[in-house]
Amino acid sequence: MRGRVGRGDAHGMSDSTAPATSTATRTPASTAASTHAGTAHVVRRLLAPVLAALVVALSGVLVTAGPAAAVTQSSAESQFRAAGITWSSSGGCTDRYTSTCTSFDGLRQASVDGAITLKNASGCALNITGGTEVGHASGTYSHANGYKLDFSRTTCLTSWVHNAYTYVGQRSDGAAMYQAASGNVYADEGNHWDVTYYTCGC
Repeated sequence: MRGRVGRGDAHGMSDSTAPATSTATRTPASTAASTHAGTAHVVRRLLAPVLAALVVALSGVLVTAGPAAAVTQSSAESQFRAAGITWSSSGGCTDRYTSTCTSFDGLRQASVDGAITLKNASGCALNITGGTEVGHASGTYSHANGYKLDFSRTTCLTSWVHNAYTYVGQRSDGAAMYQAASGNVYADEGNHWDVTYYTCGC
């Protein structure tokens, strides 16, 4: 009787010990999971401001790049028309691949903005006679690459250029050059002003 009880006690102890062992086994896992969750939370808190700063930086890059982007013929025409700027060509056309046309296809947004700024600052009537069409000199800062616009040489515009900008000498072809504070250069080509827009200022 006592032997059975003894065996029963031994068996009971074995049964009661098993759950205790199982509980002890689960505790480290629970602790590890809790630690992992806490670590992940800390990492997220640390990374949040870094990611936010990265987004802001990338946004700044995109905004900065905007003015340099090329525009379409219709977009440029719409902006020039709204600003009261006219354009003309001997061929009465806008085809970029025809030299007698005046095309804005591929013109940089900075050049569009520069022309509008010039119109507002000078108060002069502006008529564009040259854009991105073929037939102009090549180069990095060229008509073809969207950096240049030609304007009819009017008394008002010529007076503005001479009084508002600084004479910086002659170009290799003899054209007198005037530079604005913005860095843009105005070259007098006789019957028109050849303007290189490095920035959106006038």
